[in-house]
Amino acid sequence: MTPNSECPIWGVDCIVRPFDVDTDPHFVENSFRAGGDYEIFSNARAAIRKLDSSERARLTSFLVEQRMRGITAPRITQDEALRAKKRSPLPAHERAERLLRLLANQSSRIDEALEIFHLSLSPGVASDDFDVTQLAMAWSESTTDEELDFLTDYLAGQGWIKKEDERIKDIKVGLVALTSELYSFRVEVPGYSRIEEIITNPDSSQCFVAMWFDDSMNEVYEKGFIPAIEAAGYTPLRIDKDPGVIGKIDDAIIAAIRRSRFVVADFTHGDSGARGSVYYEAGFAHGLSLPVIFTCHKDMMGKVHFDVNHFNHILWEPENPEELREQLTDRIVAAIGQGPNRNG
Repeated sequence: MTPNSECPIWGVDCIVRPFDVDTDPHFVENSFRAGGDYEIFSNARAAIRKLDSSERARLTSFLVEQRMRGITAPRITQDEALRAKKRSPLPAHERAERLLRLLANQSSRIDEALEIFHLSLSPGVASDDFDVTQLAMAWSESTTDEELDFLTDYLAGQGWIKKEDERIKDIKVGLVALTSELYSFRVEVPGYSRIEEIITNPDSSQCFVAMWFDDSMNEVYEKGFIPAIEAAGYTPLRIDKDPGVIGKIDDAIIAAIRRSRFVVADFTHGDSGARGSVYYEAGFAHGLSLPVIFTCHKDMMGKVHFDVNHFNHILWEPENPEELREQLTDRIVAAIGQGPNRNG
């Protein structure tokens, strides 16, 4: 099968490859307008065609958020494409702060200026010159040049970036000569400080582990979760194993999550049903903007509640804790970075 060269969400140039000629999903490579690589099922394409530009931008935000959690190639199912219609738009300040983080991430030096073009490209047209522009649209949930102007004006007004005056630049996309308006941006020192403020508990080495407190979970916790978290440079905390807990355990849980750098939430449960505390603790962490990494016993994934089953879970098998350890360590380092306790 010949690879397609059009992003299923935005129609810009990229590479779409099947994992196998007879299987789903397909792998979308280098779609900067969608924020990067992703996987997509064939039945999700029909749903995406019914989305307007704002809904596609919200679907793109889902992809960006998954990558922020360390999922390098998030997966779009039909349900996820349909969910974009109900997904709430990002607040304006969060859109601006995500754009700030992108500009900092794309800068190879702290004094580097980046160019963003003021040009609406027609579907199917793309160029290496526009990678940062398209990433900026993806990360900020923008659909127009005017929205990017509004957000970058806000960042400049806060003193977080320096925005140079508009310039005109002649560029070439394929064989087509175009004239584009162009702005140059540089993240300032207060902008880097703001990024540190956005990251909750940046100096914490603690990882809160939310999971089912059952004896059947002890071995996978001790051979999988603990060594994975420690290998990434963090200290795991399971509240039922904390000897310092005094008084009401609910208060201790809230305080422990607030002190943590991130949360690992495992949604495995027994015959008595889903562990409501795990859902609550994961939701509370989300409310604090703490990263949450999702895991689950492979055989239980079909019973995970609709509210979280669309997140990318690390699936584990009790007879293979080493695989869980490797995957969880890699996910933590990709999403959070190496912790302060990591050796080497």
